[in-house]
Amino acid sequence: MSMSSDTAELGGLIQRYFCSYLIDQRRVSSNTVRSYRDTFRLFLSFLAKKQYTRVASLALVDLNHDNILCFLQDIEKNRHNSIRTRNARLAAIKSFLNYVAVERPDCLSDIQKSLAIPSKRGDKPLVQCLDKEEINALLNAPDTKTWSGLRDHVLLLVLYNTGARVSELIHIQRQDMDLQRQHAIHLHGKGRKERIIPLWPQTVAEVRKWSSHYDQSDNAPVFPNRFGGAISRSGVQQRLRCAQSVAAVNFPSLKNRTISPHTIRHTTALHLLQSGVDLSVIALWLGHEQIDTTHQYMEADLEMKRAALDSLTAVKTKSRRIRAKPTEKILAFLEGL
Repeated sequence: MSMSSDTAELGGLIQRYFCSYLIDQRRVSSNTVRSYRDTFRLFLSFLAKKQYTRVASLALVDLNHDNILCFLQDIEKNRHNSIRTRNARLAAIKSFLNYVAVERPDCLSDIQKSLAIPSKRGDKPLVQCLDKEEINALLNAPDTKTWSGLRDHVLLLVLYNTGARVSELIHIQRQDMDLQRQHAIHLHGKGRKERIIPLWPQTVAEVRKWSSHYDQSDNAPVFPNRFGGAISRSGVQQRLRCAQSVAAVNFPSLKNRTISPHTIRHTTALHLLQSGVDLSVIALWLGHEQIDTTHQYMEADLEMKRAALDSLTAVKTKSRRIRAKPTEKILAFLEGL
């Protein structure tokens, strides 16, 4: 049996997918819900325009292999989306189709073709990190004699100590800090995952100094804005830019560089690796689900590569005459690759 042309069924499936499956059963983060929601807003609007109809008139049959490919091509060509964004949109659509396959097993044969659409491979940029002198310059840049300067100093120090995502950092509350016994911080991570990260003695001392400057209620944000609410993602980025501008006076290497909170997260991971911390521990520290994600820091560490190269002894080889020569057809084939 082919996929249904019932327009009411598509709307019901989408509603149940978001409300019952994503939110109630899987309990995905609000960021994931928003990302998937935006994907379907774009996808359904694209399909309606392509087929000269209203969104309310679309049916499950319209979410087919060819239309999905057309949508992916459109967002790359006309919306100028990156390969990473394109793949994220595809992942959202596939997630919904997997849900439909369970709800409507009779549609499985049609859905399998769409699920087979591959993600597009793109160039993987090297991880950008700071060296220890540069990160120290950033940490010492804020004026700790002022309320905002002290907050920014402690914020950047906690960010570097924990390697937290900015979304984790801005949601830290007073009750998440244990400065008496464990000297640790409780992070609420991506996908509702939680982890506890130990704090350096210096971080504990600085956080204690800062603690008298903000609300001590259990659910009060540790890093508030001037109005008392939690500092925003853009606020963290803006304060980081200010620190970078001050630090660049003495460290020109920081000037004109794109430094984000995630750059500091990468820096934490690389410095842990350079200190001899095992990759599996770094993966737990950063909240990575798979250790493969953590391997990127080994690729980024040029000094470790040089040390490995220096430890090797050059292999002596004998030159050998190559008797066979490639034919003109083979050369032409290779030239055409």
